[in-house]
Amino acid sequence: MTAGESFDRLDDDDYPAYTMGRAAEMLGTTQGFLRAVGEARLITPLRSEGGHRRYSRYQLRIAARARELVDQGTPIEAACRIVILEDQLEEAQRINAEYRHAAASQNPTTAG
Repeated sequence: MTAGESFDRLDDDDYPAYTMGRAAEMLGTTQGFLRAVGEARLITPLRSEGGHRRYSRYQLRIAARARELVDQGTPIEAACRIVILEDQLEEAQRINAEYRHAAASQNPTTAG
């Protein structure tokens, strides 16, 4: 994921998506914070049929991590960039682990 992309993917466990008010309540924050992370391109709210902003559980997890950083004194723009980089690192580590596992299963070493 690049800095220009947003965390707006939906996984099967991400339904239902929550309204902005409910999402803010679940995070213990304000709707203004959710708007700010959206403006920082951390998350892009989903839109319901009526055009209302909705947030998935995945997006709430991402926003919660940004909220932790902001509460520790990190400016919101920096917090969003940190969360994006953490997500990229986690994805790279997952891919590396899969590659190593596949390589090990193709070339088992024998002790001996």
